[in-house]
Amino acid sequence: MTPGRIYLDFNASTPIAPEAADAMRPFLSDHYGNPSSQHWAGLPAKQAVEGARSQVAGLLGCSPEEIVFTSGGTESNNHAIKGVFFALRDRGNHVITSSVEHPATLQPCRFLARLGAEISYLRVDGTGMVDPDDVRKAITKQTILVTVMHANNEVGTIQPIIEIARIAREHGVLFHTDAAQSVGKISTKVAELGVDLLSVAGHKVYAPKGVGALYVRRGVTIEPLVHGAGHESGRRAGTENVLLDVGLGAACEVAGEWVGMPQVRRLRDRFWEMLREALGDRVVLNGHPTERLPNTLNVSFVGQIGADVLSRLDGVAASTGSACHEGEVEISPVLKAMDVAPEVAAGAIRFSLGRTTSMGEIACIVDQFKHLALQMPDLGKRQP
Repeated sequence: MTPGRIYLDFNASTPIAPEAADAMRPFLSDHYGNPSSQHWAGLPAKQAVEGARSQVAGLLGCSPEEIVFTSGGTESNNHAIKGVFFALRDRGNHVITSSVEHPATLQPCRFLARLGAEISYLRVDGTGMVDPDDVRKAITKQTILVTVMHANNEVGTIQPIIEIARIAREHGVLFHTDAAQSVGKISTKVAELGVDLLSVAGHKVYAPKGVGALYVRRGVTIEPLVHGAGHESGRRAGTENVLLDVGLGAACEVAGEWVGMPQVRRLRDRFWEMLREALGDRVVLNGHPTERLPNTLNVSFVGQIGADVLSRLDGVAASTGSACHEGEVEISPVLKAMDVAPEVAAGAIRFSLGRTTSMGEIACIVDQFKHLALQMPDLGKRQP
């Protein structure tokens, strides 16, 4: 890390794990064959892809045959949602999702609506959580898919996936979850969750960008998103990206050692305590207080604009949920769906910690906030 720079945007992207980089290196020069080729050059590539498939399956607790490699979480979500719709549209046209999903889920749903799908968007409470009873009430005879993310990318709220999956199963409805943010942070064993489809994004789990995976439960058939030859057991056409698949596999094997992230959780909680000590009730927490990703801290400075506050922090890489265009602040759709007051939502900053985050970095940021509060006496003050 460059001196003076602190990276707290691990929910946006992670560095490539050293183990993943090491695993990929031979495939930059030595093993260049096509995995579909039946000769000496293709065999090492094929073995590498299948080895990586087993590593991803190991993290999810499923069979390697249930893993489809993709170009990332967005493609995995598109494949799951569109694939179910096109495979089952003769049975029904109703899809249920939530109002706080990533655009990689919301946009495919809106696309399907143009093709005649009926989409139900479930409300969330003030912590960003879906009520499983709302899922039960939304299911109709035409429902073919429920898709609810495992954990929210902005506020970190973990959804009651096990309960939702049970309801979907009781009604014979397929259930997909976008686990891009949760893989490697909390348990994503598919048997425990009860899901039929689950999306993985490589660059959220210390693998390269441009690779991901989709878990498809054995017995579930969905229409391919990409048509062509019979790659990925006929589920995704196109020559396998051996280099990136290997990187994802190695990263998933390492990620198994980090599930739960107790050390990162302690740092995250201490960070919040120190912010409260420094700024009192002038800073508020967004998201669920306990059912939240162990690395995610989304806070608001009331009456401020998050981007302005973040710009005053020296060398700190983090994210804001709101955007400012020509003097107008556009509130994060997630915080809006949570009914967070505009003066609170506008001041939101997401700090997402990672494996390398240190207490020294947290202390440095808190010290900057203390100085910032002196320069801006109204920082985070509640408006009358």
